[in-house]
Amino acid sequence: MDVDVDHYLVLGLPTGDEGTKLSEKEISKAYRAKALELHPDKRQDDPDAHANFQRLKSSYEILKNDKERKAFDDRLRTRLEQQRRQTQQDSRKRKLVSNLEERERAAFAPDPSAVARKEDEKINQKFRDEIAAIRAMHANKGEATPPLKTTNVSSGKGSTGGSDNGLDKDKVLKVTWEKVGPDYSPERLKELFSSFGKVEDVVIRSTKKRGSALVVMGSRDAVVAATGTTCGDLSNPLLVVPLQPTVATEFSSFQKPVEKDPMDKIVGKGYQDYEDLVMKKLQRAAQKRK
Repeated sequence: MDVDVDHYLVLGLPTGDEGTKLSEKEISKAYRAKALELHPDKRQDDPDAHANFQRLKSSYEILKNDKERKAFDDRLRTRLEQQRRQTQQDSRKRKLVSNLEERERAAFAPDPSAVARKEDEKINQKFRDEIAAIRAMHANKGEATPPLKTTNVSSGKGSTGGSDNGLDKDKVLKVTWEKVGPDYSPERLKELFSSFGKVEDVVIRSTKKRGSALVVMGSRDAVVAATGTTCGDLSNPLLVVPLQPTVATEFSSFQKPVEKDPMDKIVGKGYQDYEDLVMKKLQRAAQKRK
């Protein structure tokens, strides 16, 4: 006798506690219906028809015998309880493994400060590459201008490149925007600032939360004309300031005295070197990530 056979299921009946409550009449009725379905005369093309019918008869003989049915019910109850406990154990094991894996991930997770330093270094390197590209462009045009001063975000210390070929900072605008709306491409910025004069080059640099660009104009007059303007999309306006402090002074000198505007704090006062103009907001972004 196959101890793993569930005789209730063989007859197409409910098993477990529900099966033990079935009457002999219900078991006999289910057997007759199943016998008609599995009779070999109706399944002549099925090579297992005879064996399936014999198993049906064997299960019925056990369930209609009170003593054998009680013994089977006891075995079935024990087997179902073992399966239930095994399922609970498997669930606990899966939870323990999951907790262990989570602790291991936390233990080997990178130090947040190290991640921040690495991100800052990537930003610095990208910025240095962009400055080098601008210098190379102007060197190819035969322009000899003072070298551009760059800044390390982490230390805040400035350094000046050693090349004699640099960028005329009087002709450069610093443009920033919040990354909350439409982004700006070099082509779009060139189109916007062409209304103030010739645009020689545009270099985009962005962080995750803020966008910025260097716009190289054709003349200092164009820089003065563009300084302090707020242009671009209304949902994501551009903030425009000169890269060279003297341009800001010149801009404010010919403006008519008006009531103070919040833009005055940015355009007409407190300019420092390139490092303060270009990197100040990047330092704030780095602090927010900590």
